[in-house]
Amino acid sequence: MCGIYLTNKKIEANTFGNQLKMLTHRGPDNQNFLKVNDVFLGHTRLSIIDLDERSNQPMRKSNLTITFNGEIYNYKELKEELAVHGHRFTTQSDTEVILIGYQHWGEKVVNFLNGMFAFSIYDSDQNIIFSARDRLGVKPFYYSWEKGEVEICSQVQPISSNKTIDYDAIDIYLQTGYIPSPWSIYKEVKKLQPGHYQIINLKHKRLNNFKYWDLEKVEVKKISYPEAKRQLNELLTNAIKIRMRTDVAYGSFLSGGIDSALVSSIANSLDKKKLKTFTIGFQDPRYDESELSKKFSEIIDSQHHEKKCSPNDLIELLPTFFKAYGEPFADSSAIPSLLLNKTVKQNLTVALSGDGGDESFLGYNHFDWSKKILLIFKTPYLIRLMISYLFPFELIFGSKGYGLKNILRYKEFKNFIIGIFTGFGPLLLKNKQSKWLDKYQSFSSLSTSRLQQTADLNIKLWLENDSNVKVDRASMAFGVEVRSPFLDYRIVEFARTLPVDFRFQKGRKKRILRDLLNDYIPEKVFDAPKKGFSIPLGEWIKNELYDEFKQSLTHPCLHTIENLNREQLLVFFNKHISNKADFSTYLWRVFVLSKWLQKHETKK
Repeated sequence: MCGIYLTNKKIEANTFGNQLKMLTHRGPDNQNFLKVNDVFLGHTRLSIIDLDERSNQPMRKSNLTITFNGEIYNYKELKEELAVHGHRFTTQSDTEVILIGYQHWGEKVVNFLNGMFAFSIYDSDQNIIFSARDRLGVKPFYYSWEKGEVEICSQVQPISSNKTIDYDAIDIYLQTGYIPSPWSIYKEVKKLQPGHYQIINLKHKRLNNFKYWDLEKVEVKKISYPEAKRQLNELLTNAIKIRMRTDVAYGSFLSGGIDSALVSSIANSLDKKKLKTFTIGFQDPRYDESELSKKFSEIIDSQHHEKKCSPNDLIELLPTFFKAYGEPFADSSAIPSLLLNKTVKQNLTVALSGDGGDESFLGYNHFDWSKKILLIFKTPYLIRLMISYLFPFELIFGSKGYGLKNILRYKEFKNFIIGIFTGFGPLLLKNKQSKWLDKYQSFSSLSTSRLQQTADLNIKLWLENDSNVKVDRASMAFGVEVRSPFLDYRIVEFARTLPVDFRFQKGRKKRILRDLLNDYIPEKVFDAPKKGFSIPLGEWIKNELYDEFKQSLTHPCLHTIENLNREQLLVFFNKHISNKADFSTYLWRVFVLSKWLQKHETKK
């Protein structure tokens, strides 16, 4: 993993170098830039494969120069294929494979790459810039384009164009807790969407984005369960094996969950030595899974490392959190993620993880809700509507009552699915803006299964814009590369073709993964309620962070957010403080936004 920065703006070399320094944390091992014609290409390197300086970037081959962030896991196979066609290599890096692959296949090279990537290649003969982002948006790609001037970067901060805050993007953020692509916090900066490549013709001042991959209409396989299990095991083993290709120390995150346990078990079986596994524990037993992960490690015989942390350890990371995430980002599990990466960096540079398993194999609690809520939608709409107005939901259920009331008011089930990711209520906005969701409406036509529809929106909306952002920024803050086998696009595609009951049967979530894991760890051991990777946020707001929250939630900067219902926000805050309801998720969302606005200019 690294940092990339490219521009054709008329700036001095030292100015470009200073902008590039903002990405040093993403690539602490080497920093360099080149100017080819009128284009600056910069790179900060986290050395993982071929540690020799010959693989430093930007890398040039004839008329082509590349700056690349990520890893291509199948680079050895592609290198062999390209060698058959007569191509010669001077490094052992995956970067050179992309560059020569582009020489050979042109823009179709993206179809051959299995990995996480965001890169730009400048062709000095054609005066064009070819860029691409991986299928699932694991690696970030920001860009600005105005009157023939372009900036491309791994993070939003170094982009130097005139940046004005996009208040429509803030509306989306207040609904979801993140800003999805193609939007960013600034009007002038966009994100290249996952599964897309971009061609910029500098001569003719044209920019075009093209889609090369997306979720397709589901065609369920006619396959037996034992055969599906065998094929998945083969795919997952290969996905893990190619992610263990590294020239630096590596290990695996091991929580109390099924996904990381399965990845760690398979990786340990492939490792010649004992695999290093890592977990962090919490003093509060409501959040602690360290005992279970320790038991997992004993069973699979891994070399286990554990760190117990206190609330102060997490609170001390708040400044790092606000620095690492360049845009408002309100997934509070990013804080323990930062602590985990800070801990493992003392022992390794590459870590396998179980991220992505819940999306493809129906592991989240809302898949349970989707099954149960279907019964509500069998009740005639007018009756549901009448109940929503007459029954005192908020009085009985507190903050959850807002959601229950709004669910009854949905006409169609697909509105419930969308509500999972945008909130059922309470509303932080005076007027809820939903036009931005139009680009996600196609999810409901890809499958007839309600659970698969939910999973597809999980992948297209939440996975890219929340989970992947959380993992990338938290790991990059400490120079750690996280590799997630479940995000191998072959596994995502395969899982969608499996019958739903292979993955979710009678409330048994992730059925097929459970049965695979049972070959390594007895189900009676791992069949425990998942506690998640969370923090005692609700308690912090009432105690350690009370003064800071009160100051931030009443700060004048929030007056610039015209659509924010500030009066309702203070009602939620007072109810939370007085233990009448838990509004921590919504309060944290505005707290993070307030902190960001206080740090950045708030002009419209």
